[in-house]
Amino acid sequence: MDFGSDNRSGVAPEIMAALQAAATGTAASYGADAWTARVEKKFCETFEKDVAVFLTGTGTAANALALASFAPPHSAVICHEESHIHVDECGAPEFFTHGAKLAALPGANGKLEAERIEEAVCFWKAGGVHRPYPSLLSLTQLSEAGTVYRPAELEALTVMAKEAGMAVHMDGARFANALAALGQSPAEATWKAGVDVLSFGATKNGAMGAEAVIFFDPEKAGDFARRRKRAGQLFSKSRFLAAQMEAYLEDGLWLRLAAQANAMAARLAEGLTAKGARLLYPVEGNEVFAFLGEDQRQALKEGGAVFSNWELPDGACAARFVASFATAEADVDAALALL
Repeated sequence: MDFGSDNRSGVAPEIMAALQAAATGTAASYGADAWTARVEKKFCETFEKDVAVFLTGTGTAANALALASFAPPHSAVICHEESHIHVDECGAPEFFTHGAKLAALPGANGKLEAERIEEAVCFWKAGGVHRPYPSLLSLTQLSEAGTVYRPAELEALTVMAKEAGMAVHMDGARFANALAALGQSPAEATWKAGVDVLSFGATKNGAMGAEAVIFFDPEKAGDFARRRKRAGQLFSKSRFLAAQMEAYLEDGLWLRLAAQANAMAARLAEGLTAKGARLLYPVEGNEVFAFLGEDQRQALKEGGAVFSNWELPDGACAARFVASFATAEADVDAALALL
């Protein structure tokens, strides 16, 4: 009954088997191995176009380095006020961009809204040389609230960004969960909708530790290979990152794992509402935010269920439950039985 985070889950058996297979023999280092070559090709097939792929070990590195490729030090990155890059990366985006400003905006259900973005663009541009200009729009898919940008929403925001001269970054730490919810193809959910660079997450969804930065126009990757090296993210035995990603993408494993997590979150949400709990956000991926009574919280904790607190600006606190690929129906039902 561990709903603390999908980061707390283990490794999918298929990925662990791929790591074990990669552990025998020798291979070229620093990405010159056969696994990396195969996974780069696999990403091109997955996204239906030639893309530039760079593997990293953490999502923070993937996000920060991706932002640095499009945001000069004297520019601004427009993002949601609850976004991971703004709240949870300890200044890494500012560090790797050498000081680009994160212009954080509010938005219902964890999502940015066109009207607020337009106002922000006008404000930052109006100051001329005295204010950083908006160079990049960063969207989180799934959002930190566990909600998805639907196709029309995403396209409207990317069109606005391009008209304002901004590139578009997508933080896809839970990108698989978003796709499983939307039923879109990877291409439709990214470059066909106007996304320039994607931080592609696997760690939360069954990998041991593997992320990727994907440029949908390889020319825009520029000197990213050196950025990654300078940041300490070029692994000498990088075949072990690539082996994880190869297994992750093979035969749609990544989407099956995400669909399992989403289904368990939906089962939990249905059960919680049946018990009288009120949900904070719509449940569209693998996260559930619910208002529980103190007696309900205590019953869960005493019974061994793990969840976290989600503090709100008004002082209220919701319980946050995150399902993973390893969450089973029995886990959900056991937690609900405690209520």
